[in-house]
Amino acid sequence: MFLELSLIFVGIFTGAISGFFGVGGGTILIPILLYLGFDIKDAIGISVVQMAFSSLFGSYLNFKKNSLKISTTVFFGFGGFAGALASGFIVHSVSSQTLTLCFLFIVIFAIFRFFHAPAVSEKKPIINRGLFFVIGALIGVLATSVGIGGALLLTPIMVGILHFHIKEAVSAALFFVVFSSIAGVISIGSFGYIDYFHGVLIGVSSLAGVFIGIHLAHKINPKRHKNLILILNFVILAMIFNRVIRG
Repeated sequence: MFLELSLIFVGIFTGAISGFFGVGGGTILIPILLYLGFDIKDAIGISVVQMAFSSLFGSYLNFKKNSLKISTTVFFGFGGFAGALASGFIVHSVSSQTLTLCFLFIVIFAIFRFFHAPAVSEKKPIINRGLFFVIGALIGVLATSVGIGGALLLTPIMVGILHFHIKEAVSAALFFVVFSSIAGVISIGSFGYIDYFHGVLIGVSSLAGVFIGIHLAHKINPKRHKNLILILNFVILAMIFNRVIRG
């Protein structure tokens, strides 16, 4: 019972992080689950279930606030769905230590790329649906295999390379997670690595947090929003690095 109550609060907290930063929630949920004693593969399975809940609800709220442009960003999602379908095979075939190190690498890359990106680019955004699909597929197969939706990678790419406004990128990245997380549930679940009870418990609990997080995200200054995303990435990096050191 104590574990279940703890996971409800974890879900609310994760949902707030998801809504505010435009991530699926796996970037913060997996380190927490590891500290609570879950194995990395179990944590990945729980994470993709939670991400499906938070990204669907969060994308609906962003659409209502007119910050989500579905007609173009949906192609990231199509690619992410295709790539994430391979995630179950990877989770089944790769060791837990290797998956943890991959997760660490993803966070380091995101921090480096995002640090050099302006919060609001003066350049016109690059719109190329084919390119979006390829980027989505690559992120989908890599990110979902380590239990995150891919927003941690997509946001820096959209802001730093494709010149999107940070608020549009955050909304698009969360929408991307809808596709990658659903594909992840299908693929990882087919290999038996999903604890549905705890995944749904955290996912439903996260909805209240998502509502709060998105409300705050639309109120904050873009530059400050970017700086807070960087801080989140550094916190996650420290937690995972500590986990690797401890073995």
